[in-house]
Amino acid sequence: MIRLRSVTKTFETPAGAFAALRGVDLDIAAGEFTAIVGRSGSGKSTLLNLMAGIDRPSAGTVAVGEATLDTLSNDRLASWRGRAVGIVFQFFQLLPTLTAAENVMLPMDFAGTIRPAERRRRALELLARVDVPEQADKLPATLSGGQQQRVAIARALANDPPILLADEPTGNLDSATGADILRLLGELSAAGKTVVLVTHERGALDGTTRTVTLADGRVVS
Repeated sequence: MIRLRSVTKTFETPAGAFAALRGVDLDIAAGEFTAIVGRSGSGKSTLLNLMAGIDRPSAGTVAVGEATLDTLSNDRLASWRGRAVGIVFQFFQLLPTLTAAENVMLPMDFAGTIRPAERRRRALELLARVDVPEQADKLPATLSGGQQQRVAIARALANDPPILLADEPTGNLDSATGADILRLLGELSAAGKTVVLVTHERGALDGTTRTVTLADGRVVS
């Protein structure tokens, strides 16, 4: 499902070039629940951004399914991302002026894969799937952190992408709520989604099927 070959990512900083990733080779199979771990600055989030097509490698190849991301134009990459990948962020990134249901509908509006007349019904179904159906018409500010993260997961599932990428999804939650979110991600993986989780929390690894460890921009285990 995800293939990286000799991937390097270098950023220019005031102190000079910084190599966030150095010659990374990695395969993630369809349906795996993979955790990517490592210390701060090891390259975890950079790796996730490359898988999502948010960023491009400085060298090497990133392929997801049949798409080779580093060869796509920006427009084609954005179109691909809307259909193929759902992203869950640590700080939820819900639009504050939209209700929970409207936040979930937003990716459908952008991608145009769901007919307009069906979008609210699908949003309600997804909110029910993540156990917050009663929050559909509430604004994010009125929801708890755990409820906001569940809405964010529903939004990531809006266009039924085969891949779910989660960047520290429990980092802003208490331990019990974080455990609930991890169980939900595990259920999505068991249902056929390919889930990649970036985390620094060792307790988040229990439900995953595989762990990839990064250090200084390289895969070390």
